[in-house]
Amino acid sequence: MKPMSDRHEIERLARRLLAGELPLEEFVGRLSPSMSAQLGDATLDLDRARRCGYPEVVFAEGKSAATLLRICHTLHERGGEVFVTRVDPVQAERLSTEFPDGRHNAVARTFRVGGSRESAGRAAGPNANGRVAVITAGTSDLPVAEEARETAEWMGVEAIMIHDVGVAGPHRLPSRLPEIAGSDAVVVIAGMEGALPSVVAGHVDCPVIAVPTSVGYGAHLGGLAALLSMINSCAANVAVVNIDAGFKGAYVASLIAARAARGRAAKGESP
Repeated sequence: MKPMSDRHEIERLARRLLAGELPLEEFVGRLSPSMSAQLGDATLDLDRARRCGYPEVVFAEGKSAATLLRICHTLHERGGEVFVTRVDPVQAERLSTEFPDGRHNAVARTFRVGGSRESAGRAAGPNANGRVAVITAGTSDLPVAEEARETAEWMGVEAIMIHDVGVAGPHRLPSRLPEIAGSDAVVVIAGMEGALPSVVAGHVDCPVIAVPTSVGYGAHLGGLAALLSMINSCAANVAVVNIDAGFKGAYVASLIAARAARGRAAKGESP
């Protein structure tokens, strides 16, 4: 649950209490200093937003529908926001039934409920909470890119998408550089030989988070070839996350972008 110092959460609970939607006993329980919720086969970290800035994200793969629903209902009741990754079609159908206002991205395999950070980011204006560019080498990398975009938007960061500018057609990238300029961080998603992050990094003055994908032929080894190539990048501003880890790449990039935005705001600079 959110800490006692979170005024907005306390006000939300108080309004529910006054409206008769929340029993007094539950209201008092919500204000207790509990840091976790025991759900049988799952233990939720309710203090993560205070410690890390963002609540726990749910990894759906391998979880039963019943477990997943218990987790999501608890997160929604305690904080309002729910973000689930790697959702399969059956899980998505159950989640959509339980949370009709939720957003399912079938390509990204994500499901979101609420969007206070995203809404706040839009209200504050473009780039007010930071800006991330998500770039793909090829169209086959789109599922990983969509997971990255959904993650950045859930974190309240502006995300721009630039697709299919891989090194097989090197003339395609330069014309898109003006769109990338001004980004606080760039997520570059590529399979095959994984060369694109190094090329992009040579054009930008910000961190480049490289995401190798499991796209390629036999010797590609399920993304291992791209991973090793990216790890060995000679570009100094490239950092690498795991294979197909669009969520992780965007999460790191969005942390960088959000901190940069706070720094600009503290200095009174425009986004």
